[in-house]
Amino acid sequence: MTGHDHSHSHSPAGAPGATHQGRIAVALGVTLVVFALQVIGSLITGSLALLFDSAHVLTDAGGLAMALVAARLMARPSTDRRTWGFARAEVLAATAQAAVLLAVGLIVLVEGVQRLFRPTEIASGEMILFGVIGLVGNVVSLFVLMGGRGRNFNMRAAFLEVLNDALGSVAVIIAAVVIATTGWLQADAVVAMLIGALILPRTVKLLWETVNVLLESTPAGLDLAKVREHILAQEHVREVHDLHASQIATGLPVLSAHVVVDEECFHDGHAAQMLAVLQQCVAGHFQVSVEHSTFQLEPVGHSRHESGVHD
Repeated sequence: MTGHDHSHSHSPAGAPGATHQGRIAVALGVTLVVFALQVIGSLITGSLALLFDSAHVLTDAGGLAMALVAARLMARPSTDRRTWGFARAEVLAATAQAAVLLAVGLIVLVEGVQRLFRPTEIASGEMILFGVIGLVGNVVSLFVLMGGRGRNFNMRAAFLEVLNDALGSVAVIIAAVVIATTGWLQADAVVAMLIGALILPRTVKLLWETVNVLLESTPAGLDLAKVREHILAQEHVREVHDLHASQIATGLPVLSAHVVVDEECFHDGHAAQMLAVLQQCVAGHFQVSVEHSTFQLEPVGHSRHESGVHD
């Protein structure tokens, strides 16, 4: 007898959660205004920290634009061609944003070291003014994005972009104050490097998480060994193989498995009950709730007819 497979869904495949397009659009608008003002400020003051902060802001504007496009794509419904819709657009956008941020952070560190040995005159008063302007804009954007920052990878990346901008603006202000009070021009380079150092750790973490999703890694918090153990503990289950788990997008883990059960389950109508038990098992007993699951029930010996069977 052929295996019986079953899957179910509790939410539209293409829309695992709110996309927060409005929040991202407002943050993008504010960021573009801040960028224009900081470029003017860097030309007036000659500040490397302010120049790099404006470059960082431009990078973030590009990241927010990607986030906005991804949010629009995520809202599209699923089709026969794209059965999950564009749910994974958030992962692609967040990966791209993290990669660009990582590159900017490394460039800032390198250029900062070079400027340590070649300091230039800085108009510290104007530098403070433009740093404050940037900080105000960043704070506005942070408040706009704060309500949705933990909803998906896309919003996390967008919030991280603006948070790094805010930290950069604070660093610019500190450098200007140090230069104005002590005359130590290298403070500009030191702060520029600090901006780079602030970018890197969270960026690497986000990049690692999104790449793991793209590599179809098991979702964080889901222990497949325990899943296998729990399935095997169910009545009538003899064996589990081809157990796979991955993540389509934030809040959208999926799992599939071939489950070998007693022969009589296919004759006494018990198979349907077994499917319900298995789905309840993965949906409610683990740290990560898997609501999109597919199980193929097989009689003993069926695996001999399959190719490429995995443990």
